[in-house]
Amino acid sequence: MHVIYTDASGAYVVDGEIRETRTGRNLTDERLRKLNAIKFESLPLELAVKVQRGNGKRVLAMFSDPYCPACRQFERTLAQVDDVTVYVFMYPVIRPENIDHSRAVWCSPDRAKAWLALAAAPQPKVPEASPSCANPVDKVIDVGHKLGVNSTPTLILANGERLSGGLRVEDLRELLERTATARR
Repeated sequence: MHVIYTDASGAYVVDGEIRETRTGRNLTDERLRKLNAIKFESLPLELAVKVQRGNGKRVLAMFSDPYCPACRQFERTLAQVDDVTVYVFMYPVIRPENIDHSRAVWCSPDRAKAWLALAAAPQPKVPEASPSCANPVDKVIDVGHKLGVNSTPTLILANGERLSGGLRVEDLRELLERTATARR
């Protein structure tokens, strides 16, 4: 989706981002997050790997590819955040020939541990589990396509706002706190 601004008469059009100079806030990004929002409750969380840190009171969903460099970097950011539950929708689209690695994560006895070993470790560790159990990886890919997920990581906050790409840890903490407060 693309945002274009105009004056009341339509005589002038601005095609680009609008930023608040005092704070540096990107108002266009904020608007796009709201326009692209998804009801968090509508996400098929049963198809996601649940990774919980601390009490897990703040929530986030993420479409992630274990071989995506930005996703791997964002996993390091997530490791610095406590009291969060991350629902990881395994979205292996960058190296589809390795789709069985994601399937093996689902077939592992501890899915969260297997995901983190594959997607967050300095070197990806492919799970030892067989990838042949009933798993939702193909369904997740379909869900991602239907939701218009076209980059990884794609984050969905508790209030439904969608972000493409990772965040700095300070920004992630702020967004998680804001959206957790808004849900109460």
